[in-house]
Amino acid sequence: MLDPAPATRPATGLATRWARALLSPWSRFSLLVAVLLGAAASMFLLEPQRLLTAGWPAQVSGGAVAVLLFGVAYGVCTVAFVPRPLLNVAAGALFGTQAGLAAALAGTVLGAGVSFALGRVLGQDALRTLLRGRWLRAADGQLSRHGFRSMLALRLFPGVPFAAANYCAAVSRMGYPAFLGATGLGSVPNTAAYVVAGSEATSPTSPAFLAAMGFIVLTGVGAVVVAWRRRHRLPAE
Repeated sequence: MLDPAPATRPATGLATRWARALLSPWSRFSLLVAVLLGAAASMFLLEPQRLLTAGWPAQVSGGAVAVLLFGVAYGVCTVAFVPRPLLNVAAGALFGTQAGLAAALAGTVLGAGVSFALGRVLGQDALRTLLRGRWLRAADGQLSRHGFRSMLALRLFPGVPFAAANYCAAVSRMGYPAFLGATGLGSVPNTAAYVVAGSEATSPTSPAFLAAMGFIVLTGVGAVVVAWRRRHRLPAE
């Protein structure tokens, strides 16, 4: 009786090599880039900023369902690099301060969690080999050793783009619970300021609107000052 093993061994070996190639770090990173580019392109075509002028669809114009759907849409939009300030203003304009803040915070945590998971699964193994620069090594070390407080600081001060912070944390060794907890807590002040600004946009001279805009300006200036001072603490090459 003939041994079937020699005939099947080449096919098995080829399948194994293909599987290894498809699951390699750089193949997964290429998939991550493709997913993000596709998401960004879809947001460009769908133009979610039209919510600011056209309003929420009449079918779900109010209530908990609209808030829930907006929160989910918010999360998807942040993954696709739609600026959070725009989404926060839209949340306030559409739902008011309380419901808008709830929707915006839920969407913030959802979008951050999805981005973190994508970066951790598809990009971490490939990108960690590129951590050679002084700034990159410093950021990786800070997030890996002091994840919660470092991410909390990044969320409190609007100096680092939301997506950049998500993927930097994903490439580091920061834990998932610390990332989500710091994101939810640290995003409250600035998110609330933009939501209040959106809800009071029709009354630009009201105390609430002026206070919200003042807070936004002050935190922006504070972020610049902190970044300027901390640059001297980075390790030398």
